[in-house]
Amino acid sequence: MNYQEWISTVPEEIRQDPLWSLEVYRLGLLVGDVTWEDTEQLDKNSHTRGAADQIRRSLDSISANIAEGYSRSTGKDRARYFEYSLGEAREARDRYYKVRRALKQEVVAHRIKLLTQIVKILNSFVPTQRKRGIREEKGIYITFSEFENEILLSPIPTP
Repeated sequence: MNYQEWISTVPEEIRQDPLWSLEVYRLGLLVGDVTWEDTEQLDKNSHTRGAADQIRRSLDSISANIAEGYSRSTGKDRARYFEYSLGEAREARDRYYKVRRALKQEVVAHRIKLLTQIVKILNSFVPTQRKRGIREEKGIYITFSEFENEILLSPIPTP
């Protein structure tokens, strides 16, 4: 399954919501969905059981906080929830790196790239909501089309 095939599995009610227009929401929902089996596998290993629960909670929070923030009326309020998502994406990426020995290398690489793309989008999105910069150094980020060619059109690895 790739990104386009995954989209066809998302209920129409979600895809028709204006929230769906946010690429970062779609990617957050995707990472939360396709990583379910990862955390189930990690949960079976006593060494990674704790990390599995923390990863699952972080992954679940990414799109949930974007959804909640999208519904807020002020830019500062929206930015606060988007920052929560940013923190959750970074936490999940950090934890994937730490459990890399318990999952297939291509699975970990895919998840880290996907989470990094979410971080990059949120890093550019938050300041536009807040109308001022956040405490981030300027970085060079790939565009969605480059990311799409590299990750989203490839099959999604499974554990």
